Amino acid sequence: MKAERRFAYLMMAPACLFLLLLVAYPVLLLVYNSFFDVPLIDPSRREFIGLGNYIDVLQSSRVRESAGRTLRYTAFALSFEMLFGFGAALIFSALGRRSKWHRTIFTLPLMIPPIVAGLLWRFLLAQNTGLVNNFLAAIGIIDSPSDIAWLSDPAIVLYAVALPDIWITTSFVALIVYAGLQNIPQDQIEAAKIDGASAIRRFWHITLPTLRPVIAVVLIIRGVDAAKTFDLIWIQTQGGPRFQSEVLSMNIYQRMVRYGDLGEASASATLFTIVMVIIAVIAYKKIWSPDNEK
Repeated sequence: MKAERRFAYLMMAPACLFLLLLVAYPVLLLVYNSFFDVPLIDPSRREFIGLGNYIDVLQSSRVRESAGRTLRYTAFALSFEMLFGFGAALIFSALGRRSKWHRTIFTLPLMIPPIVAGLLWRFLLAQNTGLVNNFLAAIGIIDSPSDIAWLSDPAIVLYAVALPDIWITTSFVALIVYAGLQNIPQDQIEAAKIDGASAIRRFWHITLPTLRPVIAVVLIIRGVDAAKTFDLIWIQTQGGPRFQSEVLSMNIYQRMVRYGDLGEASASATLFTIVMVIIAVIAYKKIWSPDNEK
């Protein structure tokens, strides 16, 4: 038994070393830099200021607005990804083996790099020449292709830049949920049918509770991934117009690269990481905790 345990530790050692070098060290360095005033031009000339960077970050209205936009962006994208992903997974499950080619085609957007998807949707949503506005004008929903400024209207730009995110990752949600649907005991479904339960009641009382671990995985993975989105938004608007599509990850980038404030950028990133961990733990406890399964 001891030999097997030593062998297991030996096999895990390379992965642990990899995580230590590429995850633990950067995170610790991030936290360390957050307590210093660090000139980006000469990082060696650092000055310890304690919680000064955190106070500045928490008092910054631009950071608070970016955090609010991050929450709205994440909630909007995640809501539609769950809605469309669940719907597609239920359709695939109903089709059975006949859905093989449908699933393959449905996953194609997931293989497109975010930069490419962002550029594609930037052209699709262009005000005068974009395919979306021209199509809406052709079917009479709008009078002219210039009626909707998807990427330059402050009121809708945050939701417009989320469209490629929804388009890319809905297939991820669908495949994860579809895999979970295959593990639902069919005898429970058949028993519910015999008892006269409708499709909605079967979904609410059997399918949804059984998929609770799957839902937790999707919400945590996709929630964190959507909250830290950068490239997909940057390639479309670079945070404009008037910072109305600037999310927190973009604000951290701007503080670091444009303003050269490594200390405040590190403090923002540290707070962001802490909040993401707390949200992930809460999601696990509320949705996939063993206590909830009793």
